[in-house]
Amino acid sequence: MPSIGDRIREIREAKKLTQEQLAEKALMSKGFLSEIENGKRNVSSEYLLRIANSLCASVDYLLRGTTDVSGNGTRESIVIPAELSEAAEKLNLSYAQTVELLEAHRSVIAKRSMKQSKPFTREDWVALHKAIKQVFG
Repeated sequence: MPSIGDRIREIREAKKLTQEQLAEKALMSKGFLSEIENGKRNVSSEYLLRIANSLCASVDYLLRGTTDVSGNGTRESIVIPAELSEAAEKLNLSYAQTVELLEAHRSVIAKRSMKQSKPFTREDWVALHKAIKQVFG
């Protein structure tokens, strides 16, 4: 069964990235990335999120090898926008908290009128997080 490291390497190679290039994009050392890919180190949620965003891959896929957890094949991959990733890092959010913030945003957007909304900036994500914390504690 392929490991997280195997899936990271698979996507990295498919995108024709070197370990050095991916490590630079994910703000980590090449040696650390190599150890993750070779199963010698565990990866924290923070670094997994950085890698997933750098590869434009879902964390679900990197963790499980699939994005289908519902069993019906219809679950959409979770793609965390770079601005949200930056905000999550600034706010020290876990992966689960980051996904919750993304889902809250999607829920708000779904309730709005059909007007096009502007893309969220890092500051917008921070403000949304702050507003949610004020309401829900």
